[in-house]
Amino acid sequence: MQIVKKHTFDTPITDCWKMFSDPKAHVAKFEGMGHHGVTIVDKKKTKKNLNLTVTREVDIDGIPGFAKKFVKPRNTVVSIDDWNDFGDGTYGGTFTLDTQGVPIDIKGQTLLEADGDDRSTYTVTIDIKVSVPLIGGKLADFSKGIVIKQMDDEFALGDAWLAAH
Repeated sequence: MQIVKKHTFDTPITDCWKMFSDPKAHVAKFEGMGHHGVTIVDKKKTKKNLNLTVTREVDIDGIPGFAKKFVKPRNTVVSIDDWNDFGDGTYGGTFTLDTQGVPIDIKGQTLLEADGDDRSTYTVTIDIKVSVPLIGGKLADFSKGIVIKQMDDEFALGDAWLAAH
């Protein structure tokens, strides 16, 4: 299952790149989403790249009965983000999310493009794959709802970060 989410930041692309290439912005985002124990496990940063591994505890509400065998109310998530300056005025990269002990594979791509001088368009393409026979489709649909909410929260927190910095 694939999801594509877009958001427009009312900020120049260079300011958006500063946010996405700043590990502190990622930690603030996860903490702002209510995640617990946000910890940077690994960080490699250059002027043109940020590779960041973060672990955290994420609460999941409203788990349907069919999913309770696979998804706990609190789950450990390890994310690996790889952000790049593509050298052509655009930025982006890849990410993976490993929800420990849950048979759901989430990965995707990001792209940040200028929209004139004072706005930036952020596109996130997310691929969700569930490796459970019979109820895999239901579990993917449940995961999709969580991912969409998390992306909406991420966009709002990005707007707030940019306004404050």
